Amino acid sequence: QVQLVESGGGLVQPGGSLRLSCAASGFTFSMYRMRWYRQAPGKERELVAYITTISRTNYADSVKGRFTISRDNTKNTVYLRMNSLKPEDTAVYYCNALETSLHYEYWGQGTQVTVSS
Repeated sequence: QVQLVESGGGLVQPGGSLRLSCAASGFTFSMYRMRWYRQAPGKERELVAYITTISRTNYADSVKGRFTISRDNTKNTVYLRMNSLKPEDTAVYYCNALETSLHYEYWGQGTQVTVSS
């Protein structure tokens, strides 16, 4: 069955770094666009970054220059490296897989990131 399992979240001080991982199984990972979303309390879920099947990347303006998305198709894993974290980055981060032709889409369960001193 399809699974997306996020890990790497936690509590970090402002200015710190974290790396999120999302391990995928149950589908052909290399054929899917991989995306990271986040949802802060009381706010709508927002797209943070995505990486295409040919590793083109795109970022929300709020994280450009601080976050880096990458993928390893040999490990069926997508990563989100987050540097210079700010309190406003606090949210639950979700991994998403999208097959853009047939619109198959899968979600992970989320991992909490808290940026606080």
